[in-house]
Amino acid sequence: MMKTYQEVLDYMYVQFPEYQKIGDKAMKPGLGNMLKLEDHLNHPSRAFKVIHVAGTNGKGSVSHSLASILQSAGYIVGLYTSPHLHDFRERIRVDGAMIPEDYVMRFINEHEIFLKDLHASFFEISTAMAFDYFKFVGVEVAIVEVGLGGRLDSTNIVWPDMCVITNIGYDHTQYLGNTLAEIAKEKAGIIKEEIPVVIGERHPETDEVFVDMAGIQEAPIRFAEDDWKIIDCKKEGDKCEYVILDRQKNHQHKIPFSLTGNYQKKNLLTILTVTEVLKELGYDMVDIVSIREGLASVQEQTGLMGRWQKIGENPDMIIDTGHNAHGMKYVAEQLTEEMAGHDELHIVIGMVNDKHPEEVIAMLPKEAKYYYTQSTSHRAVPAEELKNMGEKSGRKGDFYPTVREAVEAAKKNATTNSLIFIGGSNYTIAEI
Repeated sequence: MMKTYQEVLDYMYVQFPEYQKIGDKAMKPGLGNMLKLEDHLNHPSRAFKVIHVAGTNGKGSVSHSLASILQSAGYIVGLYTSPHLHDFRERIRVDGAMIPEDYVMRFINEHEIFLKDLHASFFEISTAMAFDYFKFVGVEVAIVEVGLGGRLDSTNIVWPDMCVITNIGYDHTQYLGNTLAEIAKEKAGIIKEEIPVVIGERHPETDEVFVDMAGIQEAPIRFAEDDWKIIDCKKEGDKCEYVILDRQKNHQHKIPFSLTGNYQKKNLLTILTVTEVLKELGYDMVDIVSIREGLASVQEQTGLMGRWQKIGENPDMIIDTGHNAHGMKYVAEQLTEEMAGHDELHIVIGMVNDKHPEEVIAMLPKEAKYYYTQSTSHRAVPAEELKNMGEKSGRKGDFYPTVREAVEAAKKNATTNSLIFIGGSNYTIAEI
């Protein structure tokens, strides 16, 4: 019997639960199932060019930004990212438009028996669906974001034109390793024979891992920090206007960027180096005009949400999906800067249990008023428990059983010149 779109989603979440909701039980590391799916679907991933993006943080912003640049250049662009915030279809886009509900329904209804017999995971199904849709639509180039790690990630069946690794931080250590070098080795698993790789950030513990893997694969490697330097950055309306130095040519460029989080400075260097490699690979339509246009309109062209996004005024309300220590460091720095222009800071925070919540909360400004809460995810830390964690480091506040109640309380206590920040996990932001 044909399932409706909502029935298909309910079926997927129950039959093939996603990692973001239940954690370990949804994990199926390894490429065996994906290779069988590729064979079953007649190898859709071979029908388009691929840019493969991994990293601890920033891979979503980099993926969306690259898609926006390539769209501005005139390519038909597929974009596969995860997780979604509101609608499953956010994961699979072509030229910014989400995959139609009809296609999701058709894919599951047509392949239901095969998927059940394969015991495929939610992420494996999502990945196969994305590749199948990109082939069907006639995508020319797809930006494919790694789900978790790299070496054993479902997306690692692709043979890309180039690979990108944004940075390495401590996240998913239970799967990827307990040192930066171990985590880097897993991420470096996407590096392919003779395929160029761009590394976004240098780090003494990880540089050698990437250089060694690139050497083994005879893959040209570039570190973005060696190519570019930020000279100046000014906020102009809803964009940042950057002055960037091309270190190789000793030439400056002015680049507008619609993603205004402080952490986007690192991502911007990565993006610019990727565009240089793309031009060397024959992506002739990529030029300074498409780069500037694409970076100035990332959200509008790709639907990106939750990256230092302003959702309200009087009081100002900012949401951000940063959810681990590596990412929250930049959020904390920016919140401290923003406090200078506001009367007070209110922080609504909900986290999941595998992101070292006590460590992350301790990074945030002590002077803020805290509203501890929990999302509907099974992995959410209970609000009262989160409050107790926060108060150990002097981050005092109250706890609220739902995100909605926490936000309403913050708004009630805020003045028109307050700043309300909401974050801690993708699921907290999803409920906003």
